[in-house]
Amino acid sequence: MKDRIRQVMESQHMTQQTFAQFIGISPAALSSIFNGRTNATLNTVEAIKSKLPSLSSDWLLFGKGKMYDDDSLDGTTTTPAGQAVGEPMLDFVDSDATNPVSQSQQSGVNGTVRHQQVSQRQVVKPEVSYVERPQRHITEIRVYFDDLTYETFVPKK
Repeated sequence: MKDRIRQVMESQHMTQQTFAQFIGISPAALSSIFNGRTNATLNTVEAIKSKLPSLSSDWLLFGKGKMYDDDSLDGTTTTPAGQAVGEPMLDFVDSDATNPVSQSQQSGVNGTVRHQQVSQRQVVKPEVSYVERPQRHITEIRVYFDDLTYETFVPKK
């Protein structure tokens, strides 16, 4: 099953870390599955199926049939914004604009027109503040010796 999970990950054009985050498991757990240290659990299979509903359960569990139930999807899933997972996000930033602007983009796909909303991202600059601490003073110094004894030195005030 680990090889089929790897095929799903590669069909989505994701790295191990990205795929683990996408399906909601830790990257270490996914790495353990791929390295053969652990087997995929039912929770892992359910997590993959919940994110990729067109994936064939029979194929994922037993290797029978086609990878995807619906061939028209070609294994791509879409995010809530309508962007296919694994596709790079288009960013049309107008350098003169100061407010977020919503634009409509039209592109032809197999003779059909697709409308997609693209919005400008606002850059958030983190502010760093330095907190002054009171100066520290040495109150005691201890030196430990190899014969299991020690000496304590206290600075004069």
